[in-house]
Amino acid sequence: MQTPKVIFLDAVGTLFGVRGHVGQVYASIAQEFGVRVDPSLLNRSFIHSFQSAPAMAFPGIDPLDIPKREYDWWQAVTLYTFKQADVLDQFTDFSGFFAKLYKHFATPQPWFIYPDVLPALKQWRSQGISLGIISNFDSRLYPLLDALNLTLFFSSVTISTEVGAAKPDPKIFYTALQKHNCTPEAAWYVGDSKTEDYWGAKEAGLRSFLIQRAVG
Repeated sequence: MQTPKVIFLDAVGTLFGVRGHVGQVYASIAQEFGVRVDPSLLNRSFIHSFQSAPAMAFPGIDPLDIPKREYDWWQAVTLYTFKQADVLDQFTDFSGFFAKLYKHFATPQPWFIYPDVLPALKQWRSQGISLGIISNFDSRLYPLLDALNLTLFFSSVTISTEVGAAKPDPKIFYTALQKHNCTPEAAWYVGDSKTEDYWGAKEAGLRSFLIQRAVG
């Protein structure tokens, strides 16, 4: 197998994941605001809310408006999550709760790096292979990579909110490739979503690999 010029990786679910599950984090912070809810119920509600939300990409907007659009996108997902769990009316300060929740996910506390990640990154770097991230995450990814000590491994980070297109749209893959002056045939892509990552990268012409993480 020919050594690639660049290996791109997905972020959440590939490089790092949420400790426990999202419902546990949401429920823990909600409790600080007087709201009690079963974490498993909340996690199911989150998955439904997240999967039914529009793509986190904002084509044609002023780059200065991106942070607010990201914040509003996640606030809508979170509000619907608690509405689906039938506990939204328990909040007396949902805006304050969400502000704390949003900031929390930009810190390393709710995240963990998968144990196979650092050895792989170090090996690829020792082989002289450039590394990049292609993610449908928002701009909190930059401080999060810093906090997790992962920034130094990557020479490019490409996110959907800045490109205006989300995986599996080929535009986000082509944008990342341009940063490395690389053709699709000379790049690999590793991700955990069969639709967004594996087939998205494959349709864009990259050699794609699907990584299957244990759930729970």
